[in-house]
Amino acid sequence: MADITFFHNPQSRGRIAHWMLEEVGVPYKTQLLRFDRGEHKTPEYLAVNPMGKIPAIKHGDTVVTEAGAICAYLADAFPAANLAPPTNSPERGTYYRWLFFGAGCVEPAIVDHMFKRPPVDRPGALGYGSYADTLNALEKAVSAGRFILGDRFSAADVYVGSEIGWGLMAKALEPRKAFQDYLARCTERPAFKRAAAQDEKYIKELA
Repeated sequence: MADITFFHNPQSRGRIAHWMLEEVGVPYKTQLLRFDRGEHKTPEYLAVNPMGKIPAIKHGDTVVTEAGAICAYLADAFPAANLAPPTNSPERGTYYRWLFFGAGCVEPAIVDHMFKRPPVDRPGALGYGSYADTLNALEKAVSAGRFILGDRFSAADVYVGSEIGWGLMAKALEPRKAFQDYLARCTERPAFKRAAAQDEKYIKELA
């Protein structure tokens, strides 16, 4: 019996958590929320996530929101999936570094660029500094090996790969070869393909 409830809409960051759940490979129940009916703003869902944002998961009595946090949580909650380095491994720092870089720098840099938000007088006041610096750092991260931890795929790749995929699709991320090659490696994962195929079915279901 599924002990995880996944609150999802396929046209949201829920796709990140969906891919991660497929990588973990444990049973879960999906609860689809319709944006057109405001189901993400109902009192019932706001009791899960007061922000009214998707995704969220409920694992037993534990609620986790924010896609990056969900990736990190699931990797630790289900270590048999081998999606995070051991806590005493030197790789753990690299794993955390780029997972949180994706959430704290890559996403806001892409969003600001996409919406053409005017630059600030002091770029250092922004958490990500500048769009160019963020992309240059990201390129180094995904060029070090097949994945962020070399040959080892991890939850950090689920998050960063999702951000790159979305940024390229939205034409808000420069289509550098390093990004395209990295994304191709990530999207060859069977778990990614399963989640993507299911999300296409959900989109039709919600239409």
